[in-house]
Amino acid sequence: MIDMLLPPEVSVAEAFHDPPGLPLLGTEPEEVSRAVEKRRREFTTVRWCARRALAGLGVGPVAIPRGERGAPVWPDRIVGSMTHCHGYRAAAVARDTDLRALGIDAEDHQPLPEGVLRLVASETERAHLAELARRRPDVHWDRLLFSAKESVYKAWFPLARRWLGHEDAELVFAVEGTFTARLHQRDPAVPAEGFTGRWAVDGPLTATVVTVPPS
Repeated sequence: MIDMLLPPEVSVAEAFHDPPGLPLLGTEPEEVSRAVEKRRREFTTVRWCARRALAGLGVGPVAIPRGERGAPVWPDRIVGSMTHCHGYRAAAVARDTDLRALGIDAEDHQPLPEGVLRLVASETERAHLAELARRRPDVHWDRLLFSAKESVYKAWFPLARRWLGHEDAELVFAVEGTFTARLHQRDPAVPAEGFTGRWAVDGPLTATVVTVPPS
């Protein structure tokens, strides 16, 4: 699903279940030693996806530990992103000569819990989503906004190395499957014009991606 949203230089691997007996490498077992079973399965399968994606670039197999703020630590000269939700895990990677940064996110395609939209969307964004809902009532735009902001953050953090809140990115969607993110925080490493991305809905899932081209 996510591979359809990304350029050909990105290597993608996905899974729709958790295969048994997958290995963890390096310090990965320690990182989930106290996690509940569901979290261990997600962690293990998404790293299996990441190693498969890296193999598509001729890299690995290598451990992918959690770094600052939980961001995955990729091999040198590699950029990437991982995501997991109910019934879906995916990883996408590229060489840093092809992309400066990459963010992906997948979510269950259903409305956000009551009250969450006001925490993640500005008044302007909520009005925008209401208009989109009139045009495309088949899309849960609140969930799509949440997913897109997750992808924006995943592309932002490896460049800026600092937090970006939901309130720090103002998103505008096109019903044709794209979106733009105007950033209220500035950083020399991040494009001044903000980020652009793509989105899709496929049955029970919605997915968003952000790619940052080379300078």
